[in-house]
Amino acid sequence: MMRIFTAPSRYVQGRDATRELGRELTHLGLSGSVFIVASATAERLLSATWQAALPEAGFAYTVHPFGGECSQREIDAGTAAAREHQAAVVVGAGGGKALDTARAIAGELSLPVINCPTLTSTDAPCSALSVVYTDDGAFSRLIFYPRNPDLVLVDTAIVAAAPRRHLVSGMGDAMATWYEARSVITAHSPNQVGGATTVAAAALARACADTLYADGVAAALAVETNAVTPALERVVEANTLLSGLGFESGGLAIAHSVHNGLTTAAATHTYLHGEKVSFGLLVQLVVEGQPSAEFEQVRAFAHSVGLPTTLADIGLSDVDPETLDRIAERTVAPDETAHHEPFPVTATMI
Repeated sequence: MMRIFTAPSRYVQGRDATRELGRELTHLGLSGSVFIVASATAERLLSATWQAALPEAGFAYTVHPFGGECSQREIDAGTAAAREHQAAVVVGAGGGKALDTARAIAGELSLPVINCPTLTSTDAPCSALSVVYTDDGAFSRLIFYPRNPDLVLVDTAIVAAAPRRHLVSGMGDAMATWYEARSVITAHSPNQVGGATTVAAAALARACADTLYADGVAAALAVETNAVTPALERVVEANTLLSGLGFESGGLAIAHSVHNGLTTAAATHTYLHGEKVSFGLLVQLVVEGQPSAEFEQVRAFAHSVGLPTTLADIGLSDVDPETLDRIAERTVAPDETAHHEPFPVTATMI
């Protein structure tokens, strides 16, 4: 198996980075009409900056409202609108699902894609895939693309203004990065782009966990006062860049499969992706039989920043055996990353 490492062409992060969007598009040699897929919050926060930054750099643009779910219906509607507006570049602005939808639209039309996350609640922005859900929020499938985004631009002033829960959810998604990559490496399983894990990917995944342990609590406190601090900058990078490269080029294991299983229970739909992945990581460590000290380190971190550590914390306080069976069976579906572990994984184990 060949070693494969993949990454976006360019990553830009900092306070008021949105002001640089037009210049960054020019730097990449892009031109033509810009089609922005934007959540309502992203449009409210960024519309004035787009009006200043894009025409000044010579770009006309259209804003397409994102409906809230990265579903096939949403992708089809956005693709039709982008085609109608003769888009030359697709920009996604908002949370992970808005970015996934923008990537899918760009993929359908073979256009460059720019990701501008307003939240760092998942590690999706740097990746070359979209997670597609049904209209009612259940996991449906993954779409893989031949290349990563042309640009990921993270405005930390916007991230600092978002609710603490979103940053913390991103920490849950990111904390799993190292532990899943470690399992993939041990098992000699493929990463998310079908290759063996490089030394670089393993180092990025490990640095992601180290950064969260060092700065996670301080970063969570910073967003409570909308402060862009050095700790926040480092955690935003961990949630977005380190975890994005680490999960894709490092690989996934049980934690993310548990997330997918949990989406089959309607009671979990109000919980964020990273919150469910964080719980899935605890399941993974138990299934792997990792030392209790390591389990406690991860559990204590989750508790310190407010991530779920029990079924009750993700809406399943009174869960029935049939629901647990359904979650477990979906977790070990034939194409799931639970099978990247160095041993066979069954629904009974989950």
